[in-house]
Amino acid sequence: LTGNVGREGVGVNTISKQNNGQGAGDMGCLPNIYPGGQQVTDPKINEKFEKAWGVKLSSKIGLTESEMICDKGRIKGLYIMGGNPMRSGPNLNKIREVLENLDFLVVQDIFLTETAELADVVLPGVSFVEKDGTFTNVGRRVQRVRKAIPEIGQSRQEWEIISEISQRMGYPMSYHSPEEIMEEIATLTPPYGGIHYDRLDGHGLQWPCPNRDHQGTAYLHKDKFSRGKGLFTSVEYHPPAESPDEEYPFVLTTGKNLHHLHTGAVTRRSAPLDDLAREDFLEMNPLDRRKIGITDTNWVRVSSRRGQIEMKLKITDRVPEGTVFTTFHSREPAVNILTNDAWDPLGKVPELKLSAVRIEAVRK
Repeated sequence: LTGNVGREGVGVNTISKQNNGQGAGDMGCLPNIYPGGQQVTDPKINEKFEKAWGVKLSSKIGLTESEMICDKGRIKGLYIMGGNPMRSGPNLNKIREVLENLDFLVVQDIFLTETAELADVVLPGVSFVEKDGTFTNVGRRVQRVRKAIPEIGQSRQEWEIISEISQRMGYPMSYHSPEEIMEEIATLTPPYGGIHYDRLDGHGLQWPCPNRDHQGTAYLHKDKFSRGKGLFTSVEYHPPAESPDEEYPFVLTTGKNLHHLHTGAVTRRSAPLDDLAREDFLEMNPLDRRKIGITDTNWVRVSSRRGQIEMKLKITDRVPEGTVFTTFHSREPAVNILTNDAWDPLGKVPELKLSAVRIEAVRK
């Protein structure tokens, strides 16, 4: 998420001038870094990007996603690319209230997601088969992506959309191709310094690749930590924001299955994948089912302090007693209505994986 404006004078950075399809950490899509993990609070780093981009940049750390979508009144406007917080975020009723309270919401995506349905403007991007550019996988390998089909309908390349919006807002972002963007990345981002299109045929290159003579780094920490000695930090345990009690005796945790990705915005549109996993189930240990007396129905009502949903029950010994599990790929039920929007003070990560819930039988 990017392009937000703080109500309270909070320094909010549009960290990456272009992300070109790279990983979030690599390309600076975090509020405290520029591309390549370069800190926005470092005066020398700031000066480098100011010189390259010809603008004055803030040295204040921006807002995290949780701070933007879980705190009503914190921001005025939001520009969301390829994200669906109205399905992936915690406490969906609160997120809806935050998004509907914005002065302006823009969503750039390839499908009309639940979040896009709330937007003032929807900008149609393109899928991977309509793109030219690069892709960085979790193994740090940068690979070329080549367009297989032309853009469908009124959709446009993401970098072209951002560039034209920037031009219309008064900042000249006049790129002509993804390759030109990649050259800028190589110039400003040390781990990508030696990564150029003419070197990416075949298997690509793994960053760090600091110069043209470097062959890429197969193992990031092969013989020693890249920083020298390992850094160990002790931490103090903090209990969760809420724990099971008499009113809400179960722990709900959520996750993913093999067949769908995240909120299912893309994979649920694939008939074969949808046939393999058509809906979300609540998985419960058989001993818990007997304890609460659910014997003549396979439907349950799951309630938390934030809301309630109804869903099918699946009895399995995969989950321990006292814990229930479900995926969050289906639009209905929207499981994250139940989850907790409390977050830890350091990482600002919501407590999505632990929510206290009550389970009751539903006759259907």
